[in-house]
Amino acid sequence: MLAALLLLSAFATQAQNHEQNLRTIFDEALTKGQSYPMLEYLSLKIGHRLSGSPSAAAAVEYTRQQMESYGFDQVYLQEVMVPHWVRGQKEIGRIVNSKFGSQDVNVIALGNSVGTGPEGLLAEVIEVQSLEELEKLGKKNIEGKIVFFNRPMDPKHIHTGHAYGGAGDQRVKGPSEAAKYGAVGAINRSLTLAQNDTPHTGSLIYEEGVAQIPAVAISTVGADYLSRSIKANKAMKFYMETHCEMLPDVLSYNVIGELKGSELPNEYIVVGGHLDSWDVGDGSHDDGAGCVQAIEAVRIFKATGIRPKRTLRAVMFMNEENGLRGGNEYARVAKEKDEKHIAALESDSGGFTPRGFGIKSSEETLAKIQSWSSLLAPYDLRKIVKGYGGADINPLEDQGPALIGLMPDSQRYFDYHHTTDDTFDKVNKRELELGAASMAALIYLIDQEGL
Repeated sequence: MLAALLLLSAFATQAQNHEQNLRTIFDEALTKGQSYPMLEYLSLKIGHRLSGSPSAAAAVEYTRQQMESYGFDQVYLQEVMVPHWVRGQKEIGRIVNSKFGSQDVNVIALGNSVGTGPEGLLAEVIEVQSLEELEKLGKKNIEGKIVFFNRPMDPKHIHTGHAYGGAGDQRVKGPSEAAKYGAVGAINRSLTLAQNDTPHTGSLIYEEGVAQIPAVAISTVGADYLSRSIKANKAMKFYMETHCEMLPDVLSYNVIGELKGSELPNEYIVVGGHLDSWDVGDGSHDDGAGCVQAIEAVRIFKATGIRPKRTLRAVMFMNEENGLRGGNEYARVAKEKDEKHIAALESDSGGFTPRGFGIKSSEETLAKIQSWSSLLAPYDLRKIVKGYGGADINPLEDQGPALIGLMPDSQRYFDYHHTTDDTFDKVNKRELELGAASMAALIYLIDQEGL
């Protein structure tokens, strides 16, 4: 009986310590936080950070210096060769020979796309709603035409990430699938639930051995107008002009900062975001926010004197947007060194109000993390569910760690995602700080309790 009482007392004391330390973590982030000024510099002084660009190189150096200035135990660069795609001069999109007359529309080249060159491309357009529809139409209906993928994101999903995932195949795979049937170009409806005239870029993947055709995204307003034009005149044509090209690979880096564990230094907990962004806007939500939150999550431990048992790593992954080279290289090196990662946490859904975490793990691990709900609930972190970790940390999956994604409120993210509107003024300081504190809080519990 005495032993049981002592055990209960120890559990109560430990829970009280956790409550106090979580309060300390949030107090530090909300009163002395560094995430917002870091993001301000990254966004406004450096700007967009497409892989292979001078600004991406500047971001590498800036984040390295920041982690050193915060007194991390070790900060180093991990080499990775990245693609170097350049957009070139502004794209042109024009509906011609329409019953409604010629009309310029806002388009943007998809990342990794080949360009049309200065001569542009003029061809008839055929509208489809899915990749499967291409097969039904066949080569006789598609050859020599531009394929217009016009399936919208499904608004019925409450979490907009699910809607994005449900429509993304037409952007990523659509151009190559269309090329198999002789298409000469591709137009993609922007991946957003917003109804506006801002087109959204994003990466495509060309299938090996298939002709590479130029591809653009069109705004949702433009997509609706184009669809009406096609219905009014099946023989109408579309003119697109893009000047993008893929240059030789460039040497870049993942940026890694560590706080060494006091008891289990050879066990690692990773927290990260991707340092690269598209070459439009300044990448504040995607994913400048995630990068500064990751650095801040580790800085908080240093600033508050909460010494982790395990080694914490803040990782700035390079090249998530159009290659995933950084995430793959990090996982490759970790496997080569036989490093033991027990958890990896990524923030890549914007700097909005945190709601909880999506967990990709065994049922046992998920249950353990969910057992901390009462500790996290005072900070409105009430959603701890099966979910998706993140693109950069997913390559670690076969090495066994729990893969965790911060889940901010998702309703506004795809309004800005991959657009000129993804800028610093769209980020709320307190929301950003709450996200960083939330990440630090979960890292703390994983570190102290283990998985």
